[in-house]
Amino acid sequence: MPEMSKNPTGVAAAEAAGDGSAAPPPLLEISGLRTHFTTREGVVKAVDGVDLAVGERRTVCVVGESGCGKSVTARSILGLVDRPGEITGGSILWRGGDRTSPVDLAKLDPHGEELRRIRGGEISMVFQEPMASLSPMYTIGDQLTETIRLHLPMTKAEAKDHAIAMLRKVGIPKPEQRFNAYSFQLSGGMCQRAMIAIALACGPGLLIADEPTTALDVTIQARILDLIASLQESSGMSVMFITHDLGVVAEIADEVVVMYLGTVVERGPVDEIFHDPKHPYTQALLDSVPAMGQGRGQRLRQIRGRVPHPSERAEGCPFHPRCDSAIAGVCDTTEPPETVFGPDRTARCVLYTPGLGTPGNVPGDTDPAEEREVPANG
Repeated sequence: MPEMSKNPTGVAAAEAAGDGSAAPPPLLEISGLRTHFTTREGVVKAVDGVDLAVGERRTVCVVGESGCGKSVTARSILGLVDRPGEITGGSILWRGGDRTSPVDLAKLDPHGEELRRIRGGEISMVFQEPMASLSPMYTIGDQLTETIRLHLPMTKAEAKDHAIAMLRKVGIPKPEQRFNAYSFQLSGGMCQRAMIAIALACGPGLLIADEPTTALDVTIQARILDLIASLQESSGMSVMFITHDLGVVAEIADEVVVMYLGTVVERGPVDEIFHDPKHPYTQALLDSVPAMGQGRGQRLRQIRGRVPHPSERAEGCPFHPRCDSAIAGVCDTTEPPETVFGPDRTARCVLYTPGLGTPGNVPGDTDPAEEREVPANG
């Protein structure tokens, strides 16, 4: 039976491997993060005890259906949670920059100078809708140079040269002309490239990409993904990529974090997640992806029900009302503990808990020889 642990992220996961070698601590380490919204109807637990880690030069994809807390987790890192939301617990340890000891971003003032220096300088974020992220009142060049001069000791002329170089680097043609263009004069793909240029202009150690390709067509999506991968390889930055597209995950991820209703239900290396999913929700997500060569007469599999509002979260395991492997009297009453299956490989499900789970209900046990097809991007 796999070992169980409260928080196996980062160094603890390396110790769980039992190989005696101390792995370097992750660049970003989130432990027990809780971001809640206090409303008239009650407290909405949008993020409720999230643990995840992003290592140096790694790409971690955070996946799940809409409403699972992916974006709120990302915004919590940079102190961008809108009121009435606030971080009520946990830590966000950041080890980037030149600091010798980590800083807990969860404890910093969202409007304070220290977090403002980190935001855009050491950690940058690209949002889902580039048209909404770029101001139509200012040129692309104005918005780029403002970011550069805020974080780098450059003159206005030096910042302009650097901005044009960044536009060229992200593949925008005629960057000298585009420097003076407004967002409404550019296509969606070009606007997203401009957003990436702004995000990477100050050489961040971590790029958080919140579904940056969702609003783009498949061809432009592929180009943006290739661009991010190329820039990551040349700069050595880490990437936290938020998406619901498992085809994208299969293409770019080193590690995968699966979220459901504000909690992490499974995480691990991408190959293990796709070929040996542990949590029933992960398996259901993979099963709902159309397979290549699937005939017209075959129905697409879907997850029954819908993601409930965080304020309507059920007792016990939050996924049990939709789970085909749920055990009555157990899953609806017991908060599932986290089970460690290996280095950086965990799942939160009672099916793997001694005395609670039923071996026959474990995902994949009915046909272990069946090879799961990896979703294709696009």
